[in-house]
Amino acid sequence: MERVADYPRPPRLEASSRHVRVWFGGVCIADSLACWRVLETFHPPTWYVPAEAVRRDLLHIAPRQSFCEYKGVAHYVNLTLGQRSSDQCGWLYPAPRAPYQALAGAIAFYPGRVDACDIDGEVVRPQPGDYYGGWITAELIGPFKGEPGTEHW
Repeated sequence: MERVADYPRPPRLEASSRHVRVWFGGVCIADSLACWRVLETFHPPTWYVPAEAVRRDLLHIAPRQSFCEYKGVAHYVNLTLGQRSSDQCGWLYPAPRAPYQALAGAIAFYPGRVDACDIDGEVVRPQPGDYYGGWITAELIGPFKGEPGTEHW
């Protein structure tokens, strides 16, 4: 079990060999055993899938960008598969700051904006709130940022 209250700030970048998959329209659009997770106080982990393990042909850079005080400028991605699409379903850092350089080009997906994300076969729950992209699994203990009453954290 992991208590998200024990995660650090600034966030810690951690390599993982767990099996991570992302699904959309009945298609596995990301599949890797070599991902990274970012652990930040009161947030469930955000998972980043290496670019070579993602169906990049289905993704298109969206016009939106944001800034993280730790990682730098994030670019958002839209997903299109046949007649289905999901706007801003994920993001990436083309040139992340130190010590997050390993994330360069890797894609983080919002679990609530695709059909499913799973880790070692366990389907994750999305972190509450439209802004956050954490993946909640049975091994995590909250409370989680984004739940009602956490806006001031």
